[in-house]
Amino acid sequence: MGRKPSARAARAATERRRSRSGVAATAADRGRWSSKRKGEVVLRLLKGETLDAVSRELGVSTQRLSQWRTDFLGGGQSALKTREPDQRDEEVRDLRAKVGELTMDNELLYQKIERMEADLPPAPWRRKR
Repeated sequence: MGRKPSARAARAATERRRSRSGVAATAADRGRWSSKRKGEVVLRLLKGETLDAVSRELGVSTQRLSQWRTDFLGGGQSALKTREPDQRDEEVRDLRAKVGELTMDNELLYQKIERMEADLPPAPWRRKR
């Protein structure tokens, strides 16, 4: 029969883990993990610590650690994706402005048609600039 470790031994083991990793792994800590804590764990994995060892130490499944690593690397990759602005961007901006102008013109014409159909006097004219 094996003996259960004393509270003192359990605290000492937790302190050893904390000093090694900077992240404590007690039963109370196994609930929610902040993004900062997850990032620290992923960095440990990327520095070469084995998935199994970190999993055992922190009490987190290897599948979950692997997913954190995948998410971390995916986020880093998307942050590196940049595209230099080109002529199409300027053209798209100009076309959107034109669509906005045409939409406003259509709305004004629909209002004018409604007033005419209701036999109301037309709204005062404003000259375009």
